[in-house]
Amino acid sequence: MYGVAAPTQAGGSDESDDTAARDLQLRLMASGHERPEGDACPICFDLIEFPMGHHSEINDAPTGRRCIYPCNGTKTCHQGDAAAITYLGEQHCQGTLGLAKDVPRAIELWTRAAELGSVKAHYQLGLVYCIGDDVEVDKPRAIHHWQQAAIQGNVESRNNLGANEYRNGNYRHAVQHWLISAKMGYEESLKGIKGMFKEGHATKAQYAEALLGYRDAVEEMTSPQRKEAEKLGV
Repeated sequence: MYGVAAPTQAGGSDESDDTAARDLQLRLMASGHERPEGDACPICFDLIEFPMGHHSEINDAPTGRRCIYPCNGTKTCHQGDAAAITYLGEQHCQGTLGLAKDVPRAIELWTRAAELGSVKAHYQLGLVYCIGDDVEVDKPRAIHHWQQAAIQGNVESRNNLGANEYRNGNYRHAVQHWLISAKMGYEESLKGIKGMFKEGHATKAQYAEALLGYRDAVEEMTSPQRKEAEKLGV
C-alpha cells in the first residue's frame, strides 16, 4: 500500500478517540474558509474561477485569457518543488507527456508533495484512494487526505467531505461543509445544499446563506478584464 496512513493512536481508548474526532471536526469547520494562494492567478492576482481546469493551465507564457501556472517539469521536481512534483504525479497517473500510466509512482510523488505542503497533492491522494484506480480502495485514507486539504482551503476536498457526510446521513456536518465551500464559490456545494433544503435536511435560512455567499464569491472572481475577454471569445 502506498501513501501516508491517517494518524492513529495505538491502544487509545474509545473516549480519547471520540475526543480526537471532535477536535478534528472543530478544526475542520473553523479552518479553510479561504482559498489557498495557489488558486490566485499569478498575473492578475484575482482568484481563478471554477472549474479551475477551464480557466488556467500550466505553460511558460500567457495564452489567451487564461491564467498560467509556471512549471518547468522534472528539473524543478529535483529541487523539491511541491507544485512541480504534484504536476508530475498527475502525468504518471494519466499516462501523459510520454509517460506510461503508473498510479503507484503517482502516489509516491503525491505523497512527497503532500509532505512538502502541497494542498493539491492531498486532494489527488484522496481521489485515488476513494476511486481505487490501480490501487486498493481505502475510504478512511481518502477522507484523511481530503481533511488535510480542506483545512488548507481546498474547495473540492471540502465539497467531497460534505458529500461523504451526506451519504452517511450526517446531514448537519454535510450542510456545514457545503456552506463553507459554497461561500467560496463552488457551485456543486450550493446545489448540494439546495437539494438538502428540498429534502428537509437543510433550513431555508441555510440555503439563503449559501446562495448569498456563493454570489458574493463569484462576484469576487470576476473583473472587467475577464468580462471583456469573454465578449471577445478569448
